[in-house]
Amino acid sequence: MKASRPVMAGLVAVLALSLFAGFAQSTPPQKQEPAKPAPKQPQKEILPKEIKAIIQEGLANKQGRQDIPFTIFKTLTFPVGGGMHVVVLFKAKNADLGYAAPVASGKNQQAPAGLLEAHLAVALQDFQPDAAGVQKAVREAGFAATLQMDGAGYDPNKEEWYSIGYPVPYGKYTMALFLSPMDMKKNQPDLKKVGVAYVGLDLPTPEALQNVLDTTPLFFAKNIEQMPTYEARTAIHRGYFTYSILKITPNIDDVITAEDKGQIETLFFVLGAKPKPETAGQGQPTYDIEVNFEVQKPDGSPAIKWQPQTYPSTLIDQSLPLKRTLKTGDKTEVKELEPGKYNLALKITDKVSTLTLEKKITFEVK
Repeated sequence: MKASRPVMAGLVAVLALSLFAGFAQSTPPQKQEPAKPAPKQPQKEILPKEIKAIIQEGLANKQGRQDIPFTIFKTLTFPVGGGMHVVVLFKAKNADLGYAAPVASGKNQQAPAGLLEAHLAVALQDFQPDAAGVQKAVREAGFAATLQMDGAGYDPNKEEWYSIGYPVPYGKYTMALFLSPMDMKKNQPDLKKVGVAYVGLDLPTPEALQNVLDTTPLFFAKNIEQMPTYEARTAIHRGYFTYSILKITPNIDDVITAEDKGQIETLFFVLGAKPKPETAGQGQPTYDIEVNFEVQKPDGSPAIKWQPQTYPSTLIDQSLPLKRTLKTGDKTEVKELEPGKYNLALKITDKVSTLTLEKKITFEVK
C-alpha cells in the first residue's frame, strides 16, 4: 500500500500560499471605510449583453441552446481560500467544436503541418436567487480558447472530454457554461452557433461542517504530475485538469484496465476535520485522520482489506494495489483482483473530533 507522494507534501504547503493568494486576486479586495461616503460604482460588465441574453434563454428550465452539442457530466471541487476550485468536465464531438487546419498569419508564415485547431469563445456565469426567487448573476467570466489536436487519425465523430477550472466562493449556485466559435477575422464570438449547459453547485461553508465530516467528490486518478507553477488563468484542457500545482488525469469511466498496472489511486480532501489543538491557528496545522480502505463485492462482502492509514493533513492521496492475498493451509498466494464490478469503501475517522464518515465509489476491473 503506497502512502502519499512527496508532491502532495509540496501541495499542502502551496495551499497556504499560491492557492489562497490566487483566489484573493480573483476576488475584489476589501476596501477601507472612506472618510466620506463614496458613490456606488456600477458593476463592471464582463460579458456582452448578447451572450447574457442567450444564457438567460434556458436558465429557468436549465435547457440551453445546443447548436454546439455538449454535456457537463461531472464536477469536482478542491479547497481554495474562501471557497472551492470547481472543475467542470464536459464532453463534445470533435466536429461540433470545429477543429480545422489553422490558417497561416503574417507574411511568409506557414501553419504547422498536421495540426488541427478549434477556436472558441467561452463564458461562465454563476447564478443565485434573490429575495423574490429570481436567478441573478453574481459572478461571470469570459475568455477565448484555442484547442489543438494532431490531425493524424482525426475522427470528427469521436467524443472527447474537456475541463474548465475556476475558484468559486462558498454557496449554492446554478452555473452556466457557454461556447461559441470565435470569428478570428473579427476577433469576436460568432453567435450564429452556440452551446449552453447548466449545472448546480453546492459549496458548503466551513461553518456548515462544524459537527460533520464530508469529502470533496471521490474519483480515481490515472496520472498526477507536478507543474512548475499553478495556473493563474482560466483555461480549457482536453483529457486532464489542473488544480494548484497539479496536472491530473482522472479515470472518468472508473474502469481499471491493464494499463493501470493493477492499482487505483484516489485523491480527495476531508472537510470538517479539526486540527490538533497545539497546531490550530498555524499556517500549516496538523491533523490526525484515519482512513480505512476496503474493496467490496457488490453484495458488500470484502474482496481486499488493508490496514488503516493515518494522515497529518486533510489532503488524502492514496495508491491501492488491487491484489488479493489468499491463504490455503500453510500456503499463501497473491492474485490479481478478478474482472468484475466492485466498490471502494472508505471509513474516515477524525481522531481529534471523533467524527466519522463512510463513503463508497464504484469501479470495474476489465
